Amino acid sequence: MSSLHVAIMAPFLLAILIPVVYLYTKKIHTGWFVLLLPSLLFAYFLSYLPNTSGGDTITSTMSWVPSLGINFTAYVDGLSLLFALLITGIGALVVLYSIFYLDKGKERLHNFYVYLLMFMGAMLGVVLSDNLIVLYIFWELTSLASSLLISYWFHRKGSIYGAQKSMLITVFGGFAMLAGFCLIYGVTGTFSIRGIIDQAEVLAGSAIFLPAMILILLGAFTKSAQFPFHIWLPDAMEAPTPVSAYLHSATMVKAGIYLVARLTPVFGGASEWFWIISIVGLVTLFYGSITAVRQKDLKGILAYSTISQLGLIMSLLGVGSAALYFGDADQQALYAAAVVTAIFHLINHATFKGSLFMTAGIIDHETGTRDIRQLGGLMTILPITFTVSAVGLAAMAGLPPFNGFISKEMFFTEMLTAAEMDIFSVGTWGLLFPVVAWVASIFTFLYCSILFFKTFTGRFKSENFSHKIHEAPIGMLISPVILGSLVVVFGLFPNILSQSIIVPAVSGVLEVVPVSAVEGINLTLWHGLNTELMMSLGVIAFGSLLFLRMKKWETLEIYKRERDPLHWFYDRGLDGLISSSQAITRAQMTGRLRDYFVYMSAFLILLVGFTFWYSNAWLLDTSNLAEVPIFMYMLTLVFIAATLMIPFIRNRMTLIIVAGIVGYLMALFFAILRAPDLALTQLLIETVTVVLLMLAFRHLPEMTKEVTKASTKMINVLISSLVGVVVTVVAISAYSLGTNANFTSISQFFIDNTYELGGGTNMVNVILVDFRSLDTILEVLVLAVVSLAVIMLVKHRFKGGEDV
Repeated sequence: MSSLHVAIMAPFLLAILIPVVYLYTKKIHTGWFVLLLPSLLFAYFLSYLPNTSGGDTITSTMSWVPSLGINFTAYVDGLSLLFALLITGIGALVVLYSIFYLDKGKERLHNFYVYLLMFMGAMLGVVLSDNLIVLYIFWELTSLASSLLISYWFHRKGSIYGAQKSMLITVFGGFAMLAGFCLIYGVTGTFSIRGIIDQAEVLAGSAIFLPAMILILLGAFTKSAQFPFHIWLPDAMEAPTPVSAYLHSATMVKAGIYLVARLTPVFGGASEWFWIISIVGLVTLFYGSITAVRQKDLKGILAYSTISQLGLIMSLLGVGSAALYFGDADQQALYAAAVVTAIFHLINHATFKGSLFMTAGIIDHETGTRDIRQLGGLMTILPITFTVSAVGLAAMAGLPPFNGFISKEMFFTEMLTAAEMDIFSVGTWGLLFPVVAWVASIFTFLYCSILFFKTFTGRFKSENFSHKIHEAPIGMLISPVILGSLVVVFGLFPNILSQSIIVPAVSGVLEVVPVSAVEGINLTLWHGLNTELMMSLGVIAFGSLLFLRMKKWETLEIYKRERDPLHWFYDRGLDGLISSSQAITRAQMTGRLRDYFVYMSAFLILLVGFTFWYSNAWLLDTSNLAEVPIFMYMLTLVFIAATLMIPFIRNRMTLIIVAGIVGYLMALFFAILRAPDLALTQLLIETVTVVLLMLAFRHLPEMTKEVTKASTKMINVLISSLVGVVVTVVAISAYSLGTNANFTSISQFFIDNTYELGGGTNMVNVILVDFRSLDTILEVLVLAVVSLAVIMLVKHRFKGGEDV
């Protein structure tokens, strides 16, 4: 196992030790022990910067299931390293913040840090895995860990509801994504992302190209809260604030962004990829910004602002994918700039949104509320929190000199570029790109203004609080201050990230585009007097006007409705799913064994019958049939007669005897057809069954005559007859197939290898013990478990315990 694999698995290993650490450290906050790991991992991943900056990649493979093409291959390039640094760097700040945010005496810290570490390891696995199946496993672990963290305060109904919604939506997307991965494997024959990129042209010419793309994008959109799957993110705000700052602003919601970026070399250059990602991104940007304005909860506003910002990044990746359409270097550089903007804004968003979530947590922690209608005048009471919040909100609103202003200006540039596209049938539709971007930015400025002025300015309403409000302890302020400082540093000196982080990450997204197309980027605060600057001034003017006129339009009914109307569809859909499943369960679970056999038999008939019809598998070959002796006809007639008698017998003992005759006749057939092992097994089983049934049934009362409807009898006759027909057809077809000269039976393999590989001359025994040994072991294990259960029940009864 390489150091990369150790780095990925380290959070899981520490998570196992947390409960022990928690037990033996009563006086020390558990977070101090946890803090060491993300800090070390951050330093470890920083050591890869010289490699990725030079264009190198690091790969380390650990064999797992090589026969299925599944190996744990860790892959580090500029893109994966960027995400690894975000996961570990912000992870360390979040752990430090949580040490002071979560009360050691009141909270179950061992649970919290186990879930947090599990999530950290899963996210590292997602961004560092080259194998799609391994990536999927870690992907679903992020959903599980996220749900556990959201439901951390499980005594709250909202926490359980939010965790359930998060799990259902993201896991649904994960299943769709897995199906897309399998489709890709069917064409390329590999799960390796590197191998798939090498066969991108083969995949593009396949019929499964579009279905695989849509399925994978479902996974990305659900994880990154894109419209209309965004509805899980606001309810996830029931999680503790450290969770919101980590999962729902900087890491988990960026997993879908990562997936789209990573698979852009596979699907990029296709018009479907361009349109789906660009449209979904812009709709999410627009819808999220408008809905954020209606929220009254600090974290609610930040949740919808996160949704909006994720849409912004997604739309940039959609536009940037057009670079893969061109072979001309100038055209590639023109559209590759959109990916540069996406990567830069991804970093910026992690800094200012992480700091804003933390300051919102401080306000909630110190005041006991997040409702902006009760807050106000906190500027002088929480001066440090106010300063950090002001910086973060200014960056999110796109004001200079902060990093958000630079990426917003670049965003406008890319939307204007998209409007002039002459590919993918953009045409006049391209005008919507800058228009939607500009209108959404106005509402972004508006909700930032609402957050700032409603929280920190105006009169402080001391009557709304039951205790004296004061600034948070220094330990809780360190993390947001660091993130806020990065907002300023990246705004004033943006190029410190250009060659070390951004260019390598962009190269990871646009692998087939020459590095020369992006390595000359120059990030600057001042872009000159241009259209983008005019758009920014318009955003400030119209956003300020809307805020100043807020008392006029906040009386509107739509503003008073905080809850996203799309939640109604989820709730009704979930209720419908529950009610329909209950109806199906009531229809199936009747408590009658006969009904269960009808369902199972009908399913068997439909499945096998459809398979035979679809594959045209019916065969009949009588050329190799041997002559049947006359006594076999006589035995068959007796067998049929005994079988037909069973439904009409009313005496239990007679019924058991006749059923036993059927079983013994079957053993006789086995013996005649030279299968002594099967005959002996059948004889033993039949004898034991008959004896046990006779011992048990002799104690039961006389059978009563059951009144059965004629329709029920007809259904029973029909089902049983069809089962017989299907089994007969399968048997005849299987025999006929075995006589086909073009068909090689698997039996020949066992004939040739029973003695050589198994060391035995009894073929049946060797198959059971050697060739199917795992199956046999599991069967023995099942019998052992049942035996232990019986022993425990008997001992419990003998000791006079409760009769269970």
